[in-house]
Amino acid sequence: MHLSPYDAEHFPEIREGVRRLCAEFPGEYWRELDAKREYPTAFVKALTDAGYLSVLIPEEYGGSGLGLSAAVAILETIQAEGCNGGACHAQMYTMGTILRHGSEEQKRAYLPKIATGELRLQAFGVTEPTSGTDTTALRTVAVREPAPSKDGGDDYVVNGQKIWTSRAEHSDLMLLLARTTPRDRAAKKTDGLSTFIVDMKAALADGSLTIRPIRTMMNHATTEIFFDNMRIPAANLLGEEGKGFRYILSGMNAERVLIAAECVGDAKWFTKKSADYANERHVFGRAIGQNQGIAFPIARAYANMRAAELMVHEAARLYEAGQPNGAEANMAKMLAADASSEAGNVCIQTHGGFGFAEEYDVERKFRETRLYQVAPISTNLILSFLAEHVLGLPRSY
Repeated sequence: MHLSPYDAEHFPEIREGVRRLCAEFPGEYWRELDAKREYPTAFVKALTDAGYLSVLIPEEYGGSGLGLSAAVAILETIQAEGCNGGACHAQMYTMGTILRHGSEEQKRAYLPKIATGELRLQAFGVTEPTSGTDTTALRTVAVREPAPSKDGGDDYVVNGQKIWTSRAEHSDLMLLLARTTPRDRAAKKTDGLSTFIVDMKAALADGSLTIRPIRTMMNHATTEIFFDNMRIPAANLLGEEGKGFRYILSGMNAERVLIAAECVGDAKWFTKKSADYANERHVFGRAIGQNQGIAFPIARAYANMRAAELMVHEAARLYEAGQPNGAEANMAKMLAADASSEAGNVCIQTHGGFGFAEEYDVERKFRETRLYQVAPISTNLILSFLAEHVLGLPRSY
C-alpha cells in the first residue's frame, strides 16, 4: 500500500536508503530499549555514519549541504518505518544557531566534528521549571568575569537550572540560553538574553554542571540540569551579547517543520498498521476492514495525514526560499501532531486489545507521538499565535 505520492516524488533515493537502514533496527530493537529505558546508540551511530544527521550542514563544513526538504524526507521516513528519530533529531537542527550566528572560527571548530559525529550537539538548554514557554522569564544567569587562568580573557559564570533538556546525557555540547542583563534593566523583555556553546564534558568533570534524568512515559532521555558557578569562556558566546533570544527564535521554525515531518511519518506508520491488520483480522467470517466502523476511521486518518503532509512541504518550501514561514511552520506542526495522534487512536481501536500489547509496537509508537501535542510547543500556543499574528485578534497572553 502506497501511503503518499511524496514518497516517490521527493528524495526517493534518500528515502530508500533510510528504509534500508531502518530495516536493521526492527521492533524488537526498540522494545528492548524501551523496556530498559536505554538510548538507541547503535541506531544513532548508523544514521551518523550514513550522513543523514549532517544533511543540513554545508559541504564546506563536512555536511551534505541539502535543504530542509531533504531533512523532512529523512525524519518522516524514519518514523514511517517504525523507528524513533526523536532520539537524535536535535543533532540535525540545533547546530543551525552556530551556522547562522556563530563566528567563522566557531563554525570551523564545531561543525565538521558535529557532521562526523565526533561531537554531539543535541542538548538545548532553554526551558526552566518556572518559565515554561515564557522564555523571557528564565532565571538562569551568566555574569561576565575575568578568567582565573594566566592566559587572560574573560569567562561567563553561569548559575541556574534547566528542565526537559533532552539527550543531555548523550551530548558533548549544549546550546544554552541565559540572561546576561537583568530583565528589569533590559530595554525590552526579549533583550538581555545570550546564547552560549557549553562544553558539557568539561563542566561535568569539574562538578559545575549536574544532570538528573527525569522518568517519563516516553522520551526516556530527557533530564533536568543544574549550573553551579559553571564557567564558559567568552569565546563561546554566540553572536552578540543580549541578542540570544532572536538567535534561538530563528531556528524554531525549522525545528517545527521537522517535528511535523516526524508526526506525518508516525501517521503513515499507524495508518499502514491499521489497514494491514484490518485486512488480515477476520471476525464473524470476514475481514474486519469490511466493516465501515473500522474502515472509515482509517480512511479519515489517511486523509488528515495527507493534508498535514502538504502543509509540511509548503512550510519547508517557504523556508528554503527564504520567505517567512512562521504561520505555515506552526500550522504544519499542529496539523501533523493532530493527524498522528488521531491515527494512533484509530490504530489502537482497530487492533482492540492487541493495540495495548508491546509486541505490536502500537502502544510504544502511540506514547512517542503523543509527546508532540505538547512539545516543542503546545497546540494552544500555536492557536494563540495564529489568532494574533495571522487573524489580527487581540493578544491572549
